[in-house]
Amino acid sequence: MPNPKNPTFVPFFLLLVLANAALVMPKSTIEPCSNSDSCNALLGYTLYTDLKVSEVASLFQIDPISLLLTNAIDISYPDVENHILPAQLFLKIPISCSCVDGIRKSVSTRYKTRPSDTLPYIADSIYSGLVSSDQIREANSISDPSVLEVGQSLTVPLPCTCFNGTDNGLPAVYLSYVVRDVDTLAGIAGRYFTTITDLMNVNAMGSTQIAVGDILAVPLPACASTFPRYASDFGLIVPNGSYAITASHCVQCSCGPGNLNLYCMPSSLAVSCSSMQCRNSKLMLGNVTMQQSSGGCNVISCRYGGFVNGSIITALSTSLQPRCSGVQQFPPLVAPPTAVKRDSMFAPAPSPQLYGGGSLSPRSSVIPSSGSSTGSTTASGPAGSPSSDAHHMMSPPTAFSVALMLLTFGKLISTSL
Repeated sequence: MPNPKNPTFVPFFLLLVLANAALVMPKSTIEPCSNSDSCNALLGYTLYTDLKVSEVASLFQIDPISLLLTNAIDISYPDVENHILPAQLFLKIPISCSCVDGIRKSVSTRYKTRPSDTLPYIADSIYSGLVSSDQIREANSISDPSVLEVGQSLTVPLPCTCFNGTDNGLPAVYLSYVVRDVDTLAGIAGRYFTTITDLMNVNAMGSTQIAVGDILAVPLPACASTFPRYASDFGLIVPNGSYAITASHCVQCSCGPGNLNLYCMPSSLAVSCSSMQCRNSKLMLGNVTMQQSSGGCNVISCRYGGFVNGSIITALSTSLQPRCSGVQQFPPLVAPPTAVKRDSMFAPAPSPQLYGGGSLSPRSSVIPSSGSSTGSTTASGPAGSPSSDAHHMMSPPTAFSVALMLLTFGKLISTSL
């Protein structure tokens, strides 16, 4: 039996502890895929410093207006793209999730390095832990991570999942959520209106235990469009409580709250747009007429049918409903936030709740109606979607740290000997 007083025993014992710790390190969820299609997905992102709306959009190479509407921020405010968002604000970032090398990921984001940048700083701070330094290093074939050239353009591989745009057979958009030290699986499930069981199934989890830095795929209920395949916005899907902009900023679509019917209308940016009037009707896009009769409520609406060859497609729809419903409920818009409500940032699973302004109604003249990456866990996927067996691996950033510590203790052993 080794003598505990032997100086070589302590480092050896610590080596065993560190090697075993590598088996329970933070992980992310990946979705295997075998085609070249893409889907709409979301990233849960926490601002590392005060940033303009345009700066946040530039970090992910996305449309600033889409960023604002995804978070239900009113875009009618003057010079809203230059509005400064406060540090520690949680935002949903809309991205396109592709199939790359057999797994789902977003590879459209590129980052230009600045003086004093390091890969860990870019990964952990600038991109809020959504990617690891090793993943950036591998994606850019960087041999020496300690040497970065100023102005170097780096591909930033970001986690995302599609699962066929469904969750248990219903439309859904998936949010990649980075676990914080205050989070529990129950808290995350409650905040995003899902269940622990659903989260465990989607993320192929064997238990409810989560670790800081884990990246969970969280299904958000959504409204799905039925646009024809030849429409440029085919497959548009909007998370409940959010808005989407389409048709060259001419059309604004919303989902919820309280229902999963996609509702589209002219956006507040609609200036030079093609006709939005339905044929053989005086109704404009989003207009609805309702008339109660003895047989029920006759509803006529002018609906959006997609953006085709630069033209806005509209369609007149008629239906008979049991009763005339009330006014369409829209997700509440908020003013561009100027501060973060501190007492909410330390609650379990902070949601994309924005502060600094009251709720506003959308400005519209229409009559609304009711109407190959490591450090991941292969997800089983929600019911009704493609799945594969789950397995756990060491996450790249943690594996790198463990390797450094092992090397350090190895030197201690050689010195003691």
